Amino acid sequence: MNCKAFITGVIAGAAAGHLINHYLLEPKTMSGDVILENVKEAFKKEGPIEGSWIQLKKQHYKKFAMDTFVYHGGITAIRDGEKKQFEFIADATTGTIIDIYLT
Repeated sequence: MNCKAFITGVIAGAAAGHLINHYLLEPKTMSGDVILENVKEAFKKEGPIEGSWIQLKKQHYKKFAMDTFVYHGGITAIRDGEKKQFEFIADATTGTIIDIYLT
């Protein structure tokens, strides 16, 4: 085997390995906008909402054995005739709501 073909094969293999790792094995995150739309739809099932927000910068979150990245957001909703403020924490990878609370 000549040296040039060997080096070319090594470079091609390394590039392929990097692409496989980057696109297939690394966990992908959901868009914060998609997560916010999902939360809004869930809240609308129980009554009107007046506003919503989400921080689009993911933050590290560790609580007991849970160690992940999350988005923080909020919803202003009318419940029992009163305006109430809710905040939520959503897993950035799955979109699952980890916590929701009245503020």
